[in-house]
Amino acid sequence: METEIQLVACAIEGEEYAIDIRSVQEIIRLQEITRVPQASSFVSGVINLRGMVIPVMDMRRRFGFPGKVPDETTRIVIINWNGLLVGILVDSVSEVIRLPRRDIEQPPSCSSNVNSEFFTGIGKLGSRLLIMLNLDKILGINSDV
Repeated sequence: METEIQLVACAIEGEEYAIDIRSVQEIIRLQEITRVPQASSFVSGVINLRGMVIPVMDMRRRFGFPGKVPDETTRIVIINWNGLLVGILVDSVSEVIRLPRRDIEQPPSCSSNVNSEFFTGIGKLGSRLLIMLNLDKILGINSDV
């Protein structure tokens, strides 16, 4: 088993989140998103990425946070999820981090209004805490995508 994991750090509503780099295909600047009728409330629409139509999920809406007007730091992280490409819209992407596995803890049990199944753990990087995203739960069919 690897002793450390590489993560892409991103921000959503002022908090730091982390995505396992093995799931990240690429990170792109915001581009025009075409809305899709009858899509889930957290699906922004689709983009055309070099001829491929890719759905884009707004992580703010997925987590129940208030919306935000995109700005120059807004990014779409293209995820390769079980062979499918899916974009997730985040406020910003800051860096790639190497984190020892010993510095990852299980997510704390929270109140019933927090859906902790969206997270696989909390990474401790000095005084920083990184909430590690569970892409299977966030993107999976059990999550009404």
